[in-house]
Amino acid sequence: MPGHELSGLNAAYVAQLLEDFRDAPASVPREWRELFEGNGDTVAELTGPGPDRAVAVPPPRGVGVQVAAATSTAETERMALAAPPVAAAPPRAEPPRREREEPRGPSAVAAPPAAPPLAASVTAPVAPTRPVEPAAPAVPVAPAEAPTAPGSGSSEELLGAVSAAMALVKAYRMHGHLAARLDPLGSEPIGDPALDETRSTPALTPELLERMPARLLRLYVEGETLAEALPRLRAVYTGTIAYEFEHISDHAERLWLRQAIESGRFRRPLPADERVALLARLSQVEGFEQYLRRAFLGQKQFSLEGLDALIPMIDEAVELAAGSGAHQVVIGMAHRGRLNALAHAVGRSYESLLREFEGERSYDALVVDPEGGTGDVKYHLPATGVRSTRAGEIEVAIVPNPSHLEAVDPVVEGRARAEQTDRSAGAALHDPTVALPLLIHGDASFAGQGVVAETLNLQSLDGYTTGGTLHLIANNQIGFTTDPFEGRSTRYCSDLAKGYDIPIVHVNADDPEAAVSAVRLALAYREEFGEDVVIDLVGYRRFGHNEQDEASYTQPLQVARIDQQPTARARYAAQLVAEGVITEEGAAGLVEEATRSLREAHERLRAALAEAPEPAPPSAETGATPHTGDAVITAVSADRLRALNQELLHVPGGFTVNPKLARQLERRADTIEQGGIDWGQAEALAFASLLEDGIPIRLTGQDTERGTFSHRHLVLHDSESGETCAPIQHLAGANASFEVFNSPLSEFAVLAFEYGYSVAAPDALVLWEAQFGDFANSAQVVIDQFISSGRSKWGQTSRLTLLLPHGYEGNGPEHSSARLERFLQLGAQDNIRIVNPTTAAQYFHVLRRQALDATARPLVVMTPKGLLRLRHAASALDELAEGSFQPVLDDPSADHERVRRLVLCSGKIYYDLVGHDERPGATAVAVARVEQPYPFPVEAVSALVAAYPHLDDVVWAQEEPQNMGPWRSLRHRLDEATRAGSTVAATRFVGRPWRASPSEGYPTAHQREQDRIVRTALTGAV
Repeated sequence: MPGHELSGLNAAYVAQLLEDFRDAPASVPREWRELFEGNGDTVAELTGPGPDRAVAVPPPRGVGVQVAAATSTAETERMALAAPPVAAAPPRAEPPRREREEPRGPSAVAAPPAAPPLAASVTAPVAPTRPVEPAAPAVPVAPAEAPTAPGSGSSEELLGAVSAAMALVKAYRMHGHLAARLDPLGSEPIGDPALDETRSTPALTPELLERMPARLLRLYVEGETLAEALPRLRAVYTGTIAYEFEHISDHAERLWLRQAIESGRFRRPLPADERVALLARLSQVEGFEQYLRRAFLGQKQFSLEGLDALIPMIDEAVELAAGSGAHQVVIGMAHRGRLNALAHAVGRSYESLLREFEGERSYDALVVDPEGGTGDVKYHLPATGVRSTRAGEIEVAIVPNPSHLEAVDPVVEGRARAEQTDRSAGAALHDPTVALPLLIHGDASFAGQGVVAETLNLQSLDGYTTGGTLHLIANNQIGFTTDPFEGRSTRYCSDLAKGYDIPIVHVNADDPEAAVSAVRLALAYREEFGEDVVIDLVGYRRFGHNEQDEASYTQPLQVARIDQQPTARARYAAQLVAEGVITEEGAAGLVEEATRSLREAHERLRAALAEAPEPAPPSAETGATPHTGDAVITAVSADRLRALNQELLHVPGGFTVNPKLARQLERRADTIEQGGIDWGQAEALAFASLLEDGIPIRLTGQDTERGTFSHRHLVLHDSESGETCAPIQHLAGANASFEVFNSPLSEFAVLAFEYGYSVAAPDALVLWEAQFGDFANSAQVVIDQFISSGRSKWGQTSRLTLLLPHGYEGNGPEHSSARLERFLQLGAQDNIRIVNPTTAAQYFHVLRRQALDATARPLVVMTPKGLLRLRHAASALDELAEGSFQPVLDDPSADHERVRRLVLCSGKIYYDLVGHDERPGATAVAVARVEQPYPFPVEAVSALVAAYPHLDDVVWAQEEPQNMGPWRSLRHRLDEATRAGSTVAATRFVGRPWRASPSEGYPTAHQREQDRIVRTALTGAV
């Protein structure tokens, strides 16, 4: 192979193959083995130095083959097979099952102590940002003895030593974490035999270690020889901080991490003033927790103690983010340590937090809210503050969260993405430097909850990436009362991240300097590669799950050890006193200062509460939100729609649209004039007109670019080149951006992401489309705890729009129902809007109303499947150019004087009713539609009923079973409207009987049942 093919862009790949060949020759393809065996010197010169020359012996004059080439692959494999196995530990008696569990965390099993590490920090020169492999020496390093011919015993010994040395270095990089001192409670690391140089084959004696130049082993720690470098390498990988990154598939990322970690450029010793400031911060953190516990005995606070270093880590992340140009840090976390973070990371005043405990928390503002707010517990609430850093001010926001611990993760990602996005034009511009997402996880929840994996999967996807998230695992080594071996099947709680090529840093929470250095490394990696990093902060939980829980009931041994454990602040203070950085009096003064600040804040609060008037009692009634949607002008002039339609059909020259699709799109040029505007065309016109109105739009979902039912086609694919084009992103008059992305096959994380995006971008219309309506089932947590209740709990508004295909068409129970009943059950206090439109024009107007309405509320649209191309559901141009969304549609063909039965329905069943064979003969029957089930249009329905003066019967017809669909939620409203507008006492139900499953699984059974429902509604015959 020519030399130029081994160098340049191919060098990294060839170097990796060469490294694999040296570790295990049989692991590389045969042709590469032959190349390395015959041309080892040439390959090594082109790709960098390797172990075959680390202790190279120059061959006799005239011999043109290096020592490495003298040993064949077969000989190498023979030597490996002949090597004795690694010594195993002596057998012991079989323990009970729990003791036999393979360790899955830093405190799981005791093992012989690792070799004592050097000092925690190793001073090293600052390396360049991208690592460069050391250059090969001009002359091979040779021992003092006379040259030895290739193939001799001495050469084999040296080659074996080199192989063992490379394996040792690789073992520390891959498995050093197993010998690291990560548990503050002192459990012994399990270690790994590969980390013991005396157990290698051949044993790496001090003499051999001295003969090996460390530089040629690709080490970045200090030391000329391996003998000098090995203790430093051990200190780097087996101290109070440990790393897992060799699983990463990208060679450049692994190389960068090796150099960054081993050079120590992010593990620098802190100056004395920074160490004192760190101790002061730990004093504030500890003092806050202890004061709350003493002052409010028995109240829940979900103390941070045992993970105190978390707050200095957040501090460092905020400081570095500001230094990199970020305007905001968006934080998501559950309850553990949240109050401490609100005070010290965001900057909420002590008075405001103490007020929560005094029971005076904004009662008037939340509970007596005229719109009916309920508030939330103090450790769920949001907060936003502005922090001053060396680089200037930066906003820090903690996002509200429910008790589903990890549900907030994708919400944070969506909020960060919205902050990072310029929505002024085109497809939107994304700049990840603008905001840093920071997620604080629990150890049990990170391993146990599926939304974590869904969120990690978003990290590199075009429509969802945030340029890298900093994940901090607050590792208590316990999940409520569940031990790690009962809660996960992996060694570490962080192991899930390995599947996403994410580097993992484990750090002992009692070493605050190591914890801060881990953040420095993580954010440097994010800045370099734009990807996530996980830091596993291994600590403990000093008290139970909350302050009312007795942890010794279930973890007596761990609790006994914690009771003897000094706090992180006390340990760090003792260290600084011993090193002469601060005096004992100075350290005690920091504690007193923290306590005094809290005590003074509490005294000020008590004085203010004593002087405050008694709060007014809550009102029995809550005011309704004013309906501003009726004031919105949703009609768009016909000329403007014609022009937009033409632009939406334009593609660049040379772009080849699929011929079959081209004919479908060309028909849109005719329907704009002749009528027949279908669902997809009406939607595109609504979007395009909103872009001209300056409303940014973001549309995502499974197969959304084309549309699950092949009706949308917003993104076109060149049938010859595969290139894509989205005409809607190139409108001449657009004043805002249009984003459209096919989402991963996820509902929970993706919908939560879009919710977070919509909250942070209130100016935008954000839509999420389910492939089928029932897929929203997987996102029920988001719907229940964010979308429907976020405004009431946290005062958080959103105009997020859910597009949920709904309708019974014989496709079985799973793809029939979007569970309309669940949304209606959640509807209260005007918190959401629910529509079930039956024409393209109604859909057009409701989209525009949702984007332009001054009152932002989430919108749930029961979108049809069979109506997407149904001729009767299509609309004419004047229906878009005039009018507005109508919550109720009367029967256009009814003779009001002759009608005796009024059939009310919602959605697709309307077309089954008016298209049935019995319909022509049912002249005394009118069929009307309720297009907006919530908020229920009371006045409109009452007026509709009153318009039929001779009614004998009012029927509600639906496809869904009686215990599903709208009936159960709307029945009382329908009865009120019926009694107010007629002499009929109550509304009758016609539909499927009560069932456990939404619909039939066989098309024939579906058709029979559908026919029965329609026939009964029209004729009254059962």
